[in-house]
Amino acid sequence: MNLAAILLAVFASSAQAHPQATPAYDAELAKSLGGNENGMRKYVFVVLRSGPNKVPAGQERTEMFAGHMANIQRLANERKLAYAGPLDGVDGARGIFIFAVESIDEARALVATDPVIIKGEMVAEYHLHFGSAGLMMVNQVHSQIMKPAAK
Repeated sequence: MNLAAILLAVFASSAQAHPQATPAYDAELAKSLGGNENGMRKYVFVVLRSGPNKVPAGQERTEMFAGHMANIQRLANERKLAYAGPLDGVDGARGIFIFAVESIDEARALVATDPVIIKGEMVAEYHLHFGSAGLMMVNQVHSQIMKPAAK
């Protein structure tokens, strides 16, 4: 038996052992997430890149990044920011934001509130994106799978 046949047999037996029921369409959930009839919605995808003003290590840099994280949390709590996370730094790419807003202008106004942008540590690049409205549930799910910090 070749590798492809073995893999097909494993996947087939797994599918039989764990059948996946297709969930029923939930129109109210789709609407609450801003989704259309195909479960999709508009976003603005933002790439944060290294900016012209690297803030040196020290209290100012620490406070800037604390403010950056607080701003991310505020925007997520307001359901304007669907997702944020760091990137690998290749070609100056430092992070991403995915905003649940209708326009690049709206996203620009939100990004302008971030201390890393205000200080020039990072600059933003904007792209319209059309994707799953289910992305709007990431922050809720993340809060359920993140272990609370020890006190």
